[in-house]
Amino acid sequence: MSSAVDLPRIANGTAARTVAQAKLNLFLRVLAREASGYHQIETLFCRLELGDDVVVRTNVRGRSLDCVGDAIPPEGLGPTERNLGWRAAAAYSAATGWPNDWAVEIAKRVPVGGGMGGGSADAGAVLRCLNALSPRPLSEHELLSLAAPLGADVPFLSIDAPLALAWGRGERLLKLPALPSRDVALITFPFGVVTRDAYGWLDDDRGGDGSDANALTLHDLSTWSGVCRLAHNDFEPVVSKRIADVAASLSMLRTTLATGRDRDAIALLAGSGATVFLVSDDLPLREVRAEGIASRTLRTRTATRVVDVEVSG
Repeated sequence: MSSAVDLPRIANGTAARTVAQAKLNLFLRVLAREASGYHQIETLFCRLELGDDVVVRTNVRGRSLDCVGDAIPPEGLGPTERNLGWRAAAAYSAATGWPNDWAVEIAKRVPVGGGMGGGSADAGAVLRCLNALSPRPLSEHELLSLAAPLGADVPFLSIDAPLALAWGRGERLLKLPALPSRDVALITFPFGVVTRDAYGWLDDDRGGDGSDANALTLHDLSTWSGVCRLAHNDFEPVVSKRIADVAASLSMLRTTLATGRDRDAIALLAGSGATVFLVSDDLPLREVRAEGIASRTLRTRTATRVVDVEVSG
């Protein structure tokens, strides 16, 4: 699998780089809200070939994070200290006592706030890079313990797995063999959905009750036809109800699919939105376009492996 673009060349010194691959939730069920305010989830994570380019350097003075790229919204990414890449580096340093200083560089290509885990992927990539550079690397279990407080997507995006079943708050993971790579079309918008808002809408609309119980088998998750039968996103009806562009794009995709030959195609909201995606090898890109909606369409593929961390020193 090739990265989305060539990674920036690493200068002299100890550094690591990788691609922070975005993810899709091929199904996503949200359980009832706990007394703490959090929700348990049940989801099937799948990495994409699309990703941000991440470089981490440790032979520096001070701490810094620089983000560039067309995916950065006009209003920017907010305070540096709230960036998930920064928070991941700070968490690793606090837990291990190393490194005291670092520089993180991110070239953003994953739409921000689109439900594809772009910020979470950056955090996972930073953790993987620091662990590759560390004189005393953490075990996978220890790395997951650092990843979990950063968000429900970060644990999956911190491990070497292109596909995984996740539950709890995303920290409980079952790695699965990769499914065959398929084409993915992403309809993205110049706005995102704040995850906290999406959970609030979900609670408002269903009165705090969780998604229906569901029994899964490993066989269901071993083929695209099995996954297609399970494809569902609890956020989709509540986000579509409030954002007309999302509802129109989903309707367009499903109308188009009804005339196609691919019976294992999946059209869903990505995460908590606002991106809408189609997994199918049957439709040309020109047919996956939302007419009259302020959107753009990106093309990528599902990943069959996780891009390695490259170390230079």
